[in-house]
Amino acid sequence: MITMTLAEVAEAVGGRLRDADPASRVTGGVEFDSRKIGPGGLFVAFAGERVDGHDFAGAALAAGAVAVLGTRPVATAGGAAPVPMVLVDDPLDAMARLARTVLDRLPQLTVIGLTGSSGKTTTKDLIAQLAAGLGPTVAPAGSFNNELGQPYTVLQADVETRFLVLEMGARGIGHIRHLCEIAPPRIGVVINVGVAHIGEFGSVDAIATAKGELVEALPADGVAVLNADDPRVRRMADRTAGRVVLAGEDPAATVRAEKVAVDARGRAAYQLVTPAGSAPVRLAVSGRHQVGNSLLAAAVAIELGLTDPAELAAGLGRLRLVSTRRMDVIDRTDGITVIDDSYNANPASAAAALRALVDLGSGRRTFAVLGYMAELGEYEEQGHAEVGRLAAELGVHRVLVVGEQAAPIRQAAAAVATWEGESVLVTDQQAAIDLLRRELTDGDVVLVKGSRYRTWEVADALRDGSAAEGTPVTGAGEATA
Repeated sequence: MITMTLAEVAEAVGGRLRDADPASRVTGGVEFDSRKIGPGGLFVAFAGERVDGHDFAGAALAAGAVAVLGTRPVATAGGAAPVPMVLVDDPLDAMARLARTVLDRLPQLTVIGLTGSSGKTTTKDLIAQLAAGLGPTVAPAGSFNNELGQPYTVLQADVETRFLVLEMGARGIGHIRHLCEIAPPRIGVVINVGVAHIGEFGSVDAIATAKGELVEALPADGVAVLNADDPRVRRMADRTAGRVVLAGEDPAATVRAEKVAVDARGRAAYQLVTPAGSAPVRLAVSGRHQVGNSLLAAAVAIELGLTDPAELAAGLGRLRLVSTRRMDVIDRTDGITVIDDSYNANPASAAAALRALVDLGSGRRTFAVLGYMAELGEYEEQGHAEVGRLAAELGVHRVLVVGEQAAPIRQAAAAVATWEGESVLVTDQQAAIDLLRRELTDGDVVLVKGSRYRTWEVADALRDGSAAEGTPVTGAGEATA
């Protein structure tokens, strides 16, 4: 964060100082986890249902915090001394206000916001890697895309930062508009509109309305980068005052891919076409769907100044996955390949993962371990059935469905008369692990995909055959659509 006095912090958040020197300066980071606080930091104390951050105020102070932003005065252990406080009614609102103040003091900063029903985190990571080649960039790994994660990310920017890449999620109408008020974007990217979290929105049209709030927030000199291959996203061109750039495989796209081919590792190659010319691209990340993600990233990079087609193509070829459990491909020593895409799931992302499995597993035996997809509302049975039907139509050899809630996947797969594979319903993750350990042989390819209902346990058990090599991806700033 930029350096600010406690008096300036209090003014920014509408709070008041208690037992604090107004001239004391915050020179470190803003954290809501006391274990991450360092010298010069500001600790934000949230009072949760199970844990009250105020109880860790003393520890934060001992770790070097200048003060604590919270709702009530606290003292160090044993009451030896009061803790310097910035007192507010709502710490979450205070973080948002502080983030906006910091942004207003960084006029050199370009804010890039992106949203979509799926692919947000991966696309954010791709954009950030290209931007980092042009200047200091803030875009933390993971999905810090909600009303806590967004200001937390903004507050990592400082006077050296040139680009701030923000993933924006939503659980309803108005949520993205609120995030844009915290951090007004100059470039807005919309990836797609699908049925993820449709149970909370009620309809796909409502999801499109919510996602389009991002382009509505752009200024007249801003840029809306839209997926040319998604009709609902293309129609958002009428909702923005900014200039529109289309990216995709559609011939009308300003930044597009032609002659797409996929190799045996599921990695795409294509001819990149831009207003400045064209160049061949060979991606290092797996999944045919990464073509669209990389084109959106390319369009943003062009707006940031990376206009030479050859340089841009080379940058696209160097892109790697940053956030974990999103198409992580693990080659085991026994010849088995595991695709860990277990961070989350919806019908669209599951379809993309299944296609990647079939591409990567060409000529090999393929297994799909598919878990429950949450927050689909009335679309739940249909959404699961579509995934099962697609798995069978693509020719996946073995479909393991985890948990009774996901049973429509198995039923729909089994109903495809031309399918020569087999679908199995197992009770839980351990049952799936046991079955896979019995059946997997050299050369097999396994995809693990599901919403965050411990599906990651299956992937971890398969990493080099160990029982639990990884850890679940979680975070207080993560979680929305």
